[in-house]
Amino acid sequence: MLKKKMDWVDWVCVIALGVFALIIMIPFFNVVMISITSQKDYLNSTFLVIPRHPTLQSFKRLFEDGRIWSGYKSTLTILTIGMPINVFLTYCMAYGLSRKGYPGRKIIFGLVLFTMIFQGGIVPLYLLMKSLNLTNSLWSVILAYGVNTFYMILVKNYIESLPDSLMESAKLDGAGEWMILFKIILPLSKPILATIVLFYSVDRWNEWYNSMIFIRKQNMFPLQLVLRNIVINSEMAGNVTSASASMQGSQFTMGLKMCAVIMTMLPIMCVYPFLQKHFVKGIMVGAVKG
Repeated sequence: MLKKKMDWVDWVCVIALGVFALIIMIPFFNVVMISITSQKDYLNSTFLVIPRHPTLQSFKRLFEDGRIWSGYKSTLTILTIGMPINVFLTYCMAYGLSRKGYPGRKIIFGLVLFTMIFQGGIVPLYLLMKSLNLTNSLWSVILAYGVNTFYMILVKNYIESLPDSLMESAKLDGAGEWMILFKIILPLSKPILATIVLFYSVDRWNEWYNSMIFIRKQNMFPLQLVLRNIVINSEMAGNVTSASASMQGSQFTMGLKMCAVIMTMLPIMCVYPFLQKHFVKGIMVGAVKG
């Protein structure tokens, strides 16, 4: 097999993509450098290539706070319970709305789309959780978020792109709707399944707003809310000191912020490469109706 020679257009694309990738990587690199730099180095330059006196003091201070471990525990609980519920509900609704013989399918789909523009608001949701005695528990955070309309539309379009003959053949063999969904549709939906699993995982990992509304016990705060409180407490501690100490404290807070950013994005960055192949295929197929 002959290899195609790269012409000038290919080289321009390679160089342009390389420059674009470099531009994307510069902020991440700066975040890592600030998180391991000393206060004096940060004062001298806000953009660091290589810190002169690297230190892990910011990470040490972050992990010495016991709240971060309870935050990881709460976030992992929300993720491991909430994400499967989201995926299950999304798939069931998408499958039902993709069936052409489903009665009232267009009306229900229109009502679902209506929620993308108009929502009930946080007050009715809070009153609902309070009436169910779910406030101050992780269940209020888990059950407050069921189906994302956009993700459901992606799954619906993907299922509609599959051949109808597969489902018709299964029905002739006596398979019911649940059998068709889990034995035929689900095995063929690995790309879009990986896509919405990643989407819901990121949503659940970054969960903080509903927790701030429904939960008052600090030992139940998720990771994002814990990191936010740690940074705010550090800033407040710097504000009550003298002017010079306050300046140093603010720079130390910047290192603490960058450590919080790293601890937030690192797990997602470790998972994404394993789902990238399915993610690209799923988002392309699910975004365009076949």
